[in-house]
Amino acid sequence: MSASSHRPSTSSLSHPSTSASASTINRNRQYTHLHAQLAQLNAHLADMENLVGMTAVQAEYVRGLGGWWGGGFMAASKILGEESANAAGAGAAAGEKEKGKQK
Repeated sequence: MSASSHRPSTSSLSHPSTSASASTINRNRQYTHLHAQLAQLNAHLADMENLVGMTAVQAEYVRGLGGWWGGGFMAASKILGEESANAAGAGAAAGEKEKGKQK
């Protein structure tokens, strides 16, 4: 080990009052920083609360749109189902007429 590693640090040689005032200054600086962080967190939480409220409103609108689209799909299915049933019925009727003519 080097000789410099055995030397006492300068902070341990300083007077207790200087060390206490440095500690107080450091603590006050940390409290100030903490206060700023808490203020920022509070602002972000307020923004998040606003966004959650808007999301809830939009979810209701999306739910309504889903109902409209579902109704549209059911109506289209009914119409297309009737058309295909009519086409199948007409095809079956034409097939029976052909069988009748062949006899």
